[in-house]
Amino acid sequence: MRLLVRERMFAIGDDYWIEDADGRKLFLVDGKAMRLRDTFELKDPDGRVLVQFRQKLISLRDTMIIERGGEELARIKRKRLSLLRNHYRVTLVEGTELDVSGKILDREFAVDYDGELLAQISRRWLTVRDTYGIDIVREDADVPLLVAVAVCVIVLADKERDG
Repeated sequence: MRLLVRERMFAIGDDYWIEDADGRKLFLVDGKAMRLRDTFELKDPDGRVLVQFRQKLISLRDTMIIERGGEELARIKRKRLSLLRNHYRVTLVEGTELDVSGKILDREFAVDYDGELLAQISRRWLTVRDTYGIDIVREDADVPLLVAVAVCVIVLADKERDG
């Protein structure tokens, strides 16, 4: 499954659509403006909230929390020792860990589980600035979770770069 993310340069609340390869709108990333921390909802085209993700307010390292139905689903943090490449760890509540690595500031990275590629995020095959693709490799993957992971990692990397 190939998804296309077109972020808007100027939008109140950082809202943008994620489309499939045929241009159909699949997910809305609804950024909540005027909040103390970065807060987003991933919605389907009918406006139903699939997952919510927000920055943890107080933590030693920047952390994003993904929730589904009001319950925590995953936490995303930058790995402590990742000098040569950008690495993030996604810890799901049941203990499963996903690894996110690559040139995250350039939006070129992979999401792996135990050495198996789940998704690849790339701006390589696109020419428009602030547009990138998400290729979901596994058919049985939790697509809203992987989209939320991609958005969270980019938000954390952008904060790190700017800040």
